[in-house]
Amino acid sequence: MFVGLALSLIILGLILIFLEIFILPGFGMAGIPGLLLMLFGVYLAADNFAEGVIYLLVTFLATGLLIFIGLKTGHLKKLWRRISLEEKQSSNEGYVAPKEEYVQYLGKTGTALTLLRPAGSALIDGEKVDVVTEGSYISKGSKIKVIAVEGTRVIVAKDEEN
Repeated sequence: MFVGLALSLIILGLILIFLEIFILPGFGMAGIPGLLLMLFGVYLAADNFAEGVIYLLVTFLATGLLIFIGLKTGHLKKLWRRISLEEKQSSNEGYVAPKEEYVQYLGKTGTALTLLRPAGSALIDGEKVDVVTEGSYISKGSKIKVIAVEGTRVIVAKDEEN
């Protein structure tokens, strides 16, 4: 009855799902509408309601069977490895989470270790700290003062007193 429209919806749904998997970041922005368009296209391909329900059930069963076969043969696992990041970042390899206790630096002074434009590194209380200015550039070696701390973000300004 609506075979042309049904086929168009199925193809558009597939395109949206491929966009979701390979191009767009996140989850669901294109994949969910793509899935719904595909299911509606399959339903429209039927001549009556009962046939549409049978088509949908066959579609779900075939999808489940393909996933099962993919898991058993390992093909799905290979595909998952290609599209996902499996590497772990452990502290043994030098990866460490940023400190959350940066409030201790509030009001302290230090020296810019790099050009701050507006982000860079500074030496504060003998520790190297990633800092950011409010937008101004501060040259390397300049005296700086911590004026604010927002979570793990240490905001500095040029220390005019020194």
